[in-house]
Amino acid sequence: MRDVKVVPHQADWQEKFEEEKRELTNLLPDAAIHHIGSTSVPGLAAKPIIDIMIEVPSLERVDELREQFNQLGFVGKGENGIPNRRYFYKGEGNERAVHLHIFPYGIDHVTRHLAFRDYLREFDGEAKRYGDLKSMLAKKFPHDMEGYIQGKDQFVKNLEKKALSWNEKNKRAGNQ
Repeated sequence: MRDVKVVPHQADWQEKFEEEKRELTNLLPDAAIHHIGSTSVPGLAAKPIIDIMIEVPSLERVDELREQFNQLGFVGKGENGIPNRRYFYKGEGNERAVHLHIFPYGIDHVTRHLAFRDYLREFDGEAKRYGDLKSMLAKKFPHDMEGYIQGKDQFVKNLEKKALSWNEKNKRAGNQ
C-alpha cells in the first residue's frame, strides 16, 4: 500500500530524470526517452515519483531485456492495463521513485503524454490549478491512492482535451 503524498516542485527532479535516462540509454540506445508527468513541469506540485516515457522500435526487444531492467532495479508489470505498453516501476510502497511507460514509436499514447506535459509547461495557470487540485486530494485521501486518482480523473480528461487541441493547432501552424 502506498500513501498519497504531493509535494511542491523539487529542483532535483530533472537531475534524477537525467540520471535514469543515462542508464536507460545504455540499455535502449535506439529509444527516445522523455521526462513526463508532473515532475517534468517546473513549479507543479507532484507526487515525488519520476515518470519516464520511452519510445522504442519494438516492444519485443523490451521484453527480451526484462532481466536487464531488473538489474537496474525495475519491476516489470507487462502492459499493466494499457495495450501496447510495457510498464516498470522502481521502489516499493512509499519508496516508489520511478515509473517507466514504454511504447512503440508514434503511438497515440506518446502524443497524449507529450501534449499534456507541454501544455502544462506553457500555461502556468492551468498547471497551478492542477497542482492545487492534487494537493487538496492528497490531503483528502492520504491513504487512498484510488480515491486520489478518481478525484482528479475528470479534471485530467478535460485538461488532456485542451492539450491535444492546443498541440494540433501548433502542428498546423508549424510551431512543432
